[in-house]
Amino acid sequence: MDTESKKILLVEDDPNFGTILKDYLTINNYNVTHAKNGMEGFEKFKRNDYDLCILDVMMPYKDGFTLAKEIKEKNQDIPIIFLTAKSLKEDVLKGYQVGADDYLNKPFDSEVLLMKIKAIMQRKTVDSVAESKQFEFEIGDFFLNSKLRFLSFNKEEPIKLSPKENDLLRLLALHLNDLMTRELALTKIWRDDNYFTSRSMDVYIAKLRKYLKRDENVEILNIHGEGFRLVVKQ
Repeated sequence: MDTESKKILLVEDDPNFGTILKDYLTINNYNVTHAKNGMEGFEKFKRNDYDLCILDVMMPYKDGFTLAKEIKEKNQDIPIIFLTAKSLKEDVLKGYQVGADDYLNKPFDSEVLLMKIKAIMQRKTVDSVAESKQFEFEIGDFFLNSKLRFLSFNKEEPIKLSPKENDLLRLLALHLNDLMTRELALTKIWRDDNYFTSRSMDVYIAKLRKYLKRDENVEILNIHGEGFRLVVKQ
């Protein structure tokens, strides 16, 4: 996943832990803003756009639950992860009631937090792609009608794509010149993410490359370990 542009608001009142966690997430290519209490956190949230919030529950001036309610009033769709030193069932339930996407008890494994962030971001991307109604795309000198599964070159007679060829090219086109992660394609098209479906996707990528090679300005790049980019050179 391309995490470089993903902005996270971290609200944590322990200055040492907050700094360490911010540095760790920054090293992993997230753009992190650290607020030291709930009031400061809400002010920062109002002034900027974020992709995800990580909130400590027990904070001075304004606790994490209150902050989460205020954040959700401003942006109902933003994901929230709670951090807490308490593991009471009532607190966990309260967290989910105010809109938490996940919950971590301190101390926690930082790699587990990374995986939770990645999973939430991925789910959000899948949801946004699923909502897209666009079905016509210009890809260099190609035109794709994904509703009819037609791919035409320079207004020549179109070829009919198979359902998976069509779905994969549409997904690449929705991410034109940007990263389309393997996980997104496998989850959205194959409904599974394992070795065999991943190899199957590579076969379909090869087929699409054969179709698209007629336009030397169009290319599907392999981003090692991440996914693919459909690039149209200017």
